[in-house]
Parts: sequence; C-alpha cells; structure tokens
Amino acid sequence: MEKKRLALKKLLEAVEKEIIRKPDRKALDRLSLFVGFQDWESFQEALHGETSADENYE
Repeated sequence: MEKKRLALKKLLEAVEKEIIRKPDRKALDRLSLFVGFQDWESFQEALHGETSADENYE
C-alpha cells in the first residue's frame, strides 16, 4: 500500500509541475494565431494597450 501511495504522490507532483510550467514562445505564438493575432507580441499589445485586433486583418 505504501508503494502505491508513493507512486501516486510522485504522479501528482509531476502533473502539478507540468500544469504550472510556463508555455514556450512557439506555443504562445500558435495560441495567438488561433485567436486572430499574428504573434504573441501583437496579442499582448492588444490585450494591454491601445492596439485593436482589427489591425491584424488589414
């Protein structure tokens, strides 16, 4: 029983570490494309600045 508990604990730690891990730049660029932006930077500018998403379609 103790071996199963230890294995489960290690599995949960690995899952938590993967969930908390920050995505790399390539993944962020792909996600930005999915929501209509050219890259992560343009998405961040629109999210936090004055840039409009419409500029990506010109």
